[in-house]
Amino acid sequence: MTHRTSRRRRGLVATALGTGVLITGVATAAPATAATPTVSCTSAKAGLAAKLKKDITAALANRKGTIAVGVYDRSTDTTCTLRASTAYDSASVVKVTVLSALLWDAQKTHRALTSREKTLAKAMITKSDNASTSTLWKQLGLTKIRGFLTAAKMTQTKPGANGYWGLTQITVTDEQKLMKLLTAKNAVLTDASRAYVNTLMGQVVSAQRWGTPYGRPSNVSWHVKNGWLSRATHGWRVHSVGTFKGGGHDYMISVLTHGNSTMNYGITTIQGVAKVVHKDLAAS
Repeated sequence: MTHRTSRRRRGLVATALGTGVLITGVATAAPATAATPTVSCTSAKAGLAAKLKKDITAALANRKGTIAVGVYDRSTDTTCTLRASTAYDSASVVKVTVLSALLWDAQKTHRALTSREKTLAKAMITKSDNASTSTLWKQLGLTKIRGFLTAAKMTQTKPGANGYWGLTQITVTDEQKLMKLLTAKNAVLTDASRAYVNTLMGQVVSAQRWGTPYGRPSNVSWHVKNGWLSRATHGWRVHSVGTFKGGGHDYMISVLTHGNSTMNYGITTIQGVAKVVHKDLAAS
């Protein structure tokens, strides 16, 4: 077997494993009944869960890559999930966690953020500035970051080692927990802290407003943070988390993806999901 063939076979095995299909050899066909994760929805509003499940599934029908989805609407007690506990490299989505941890730590000593911290925080969230994030990540240190994650019950989030905050492992479950903390009174983040994060997420520069806000009705407010990162394995990671309020709804959407051929391919996948979620909630 040539080195090239060996490498190709390893690639095939890795690809098959990435789809969740267990194979014993390259020549073994996956059974037709192989368990592919499916969208799961529940709702207190009659018919809404079935509609969302159908439309999200259809939006993802021809999309390549590994896609995780979380939707929660307080107004109708609606939840949808797909691959809720699958871990992804966070890329810049972790920046919301960094800011939340900074505020949580400051709360403990009843101090306001310094002007320097505010400058770094604004650049980190509104422009996705990496240098600002690295500075705040280093200032906090893993002990404080882990302390916040524990307080927020974000048990599936694993901070990146050696300063590589973009390689923090995140899941839809934990991102949705964070979005819930940012949008309702709780014991982890004060009202002032929540308002500060939401203000910055509502000021993201226009070039970075893609993803979950796509297709929202004009009467619905948005707060968003996106992330994108290309690596040798799993291609592009492209993620978007957002919170929305208006039209009788109070909801959040998290979509995490990897295995995208390009950044734009991942954006299109996320926006396909967002569009049907906004549409279905607006009609309910």
